[in-house]
Amino acid sequence: MSRSQTDEATLDERLTLLNMPKHVAIIMDGNGRWAKKKGKIRTFGHRAGVESVRAAVRFARKNAIQSLTLFAFSSENWKRPEEEVSVLMDLFNLVLNSEAKRLNKNGVRLKVLGDTSRFDRKLVDKINKAEAMTAGNQELVLNIAANYGGRWDIVNAARQLADKVSDGSLNANQIDEAVFDQHMSTQGLPELDLLIRTGGEHRISNFLLWQCAYAELYFTDVLWPDFDEEAFYLAVKDYSERQRRFGLIGEQVETTEVANS
Repeated sequence: MSRSQTDEATLDERLTLLNMPKHVAIIMDGNGRWAKKKGKIRTFGHRAGVESVRAAVRFARKNAIQSLTLFAFSSENWKRPEEEVSVLMDLFNLVLNSEAKRLNKNGVRLKVLGDTSRFDRKLVDKINKAEAMTAGNQELVLNIAANYGGRWDIVNAARQLADKVSDGSLNANQIDEAVFDQHMSTQGLPELDLLIRTGGEHRISNFLLWQCAYAELYFTDVLWPDFDEEAFYLAVKDYSERQRRFGLIGEQVETTEVANS
């Protein structure tokens, strides 16, 4: 057995000991700084980050994570230099062209979360075709958050509910957290368990604000193009070692765990 095969087997063995999250979200930060360290332009880092996306999808699918949500392009990213925005859009097009069939072959369902109205018609058509092609897949749901903002998501849900109240199909008194959640872009997905941010920053940058209510947060200095399966393992390991209390005290959680074991 080669060294790489041994390392892979060791990683697989370590993974069997962990409590795996059902839904993981990642803020993929650090592409520009990674490129700068190598004396390259920022867009070089964005292209390099595509391989880390592939690695994250492989890890999630292999380890029975049900849903993986990646923050690809925020609603604030339009403020970046025009050349960088153009390259990001070209890269999004390229990934849809090259990856959709591969995702479908591996049983991955693709969903794009966000306001797609600002994208050009050709890109929207590609998104719709990729989502339709993979709609029946059940190995993993891969959510790409593009032109997405957490506040936009909440406001969008509120508008949908307001329309239903206005047309009489919903009574305002019926609106609770569960009903509100059904109108978020992530409706139908498992609750968010773990939010990872790469690149060393310690903030969530308007990402999945509603969904983060009880998520575990994990921040790493690893820049996104260097975020490989070993780095993903370390994030899940940290998550697995935490006690998630959801408002209870530790003794209550321990008693519940014993009763369910």
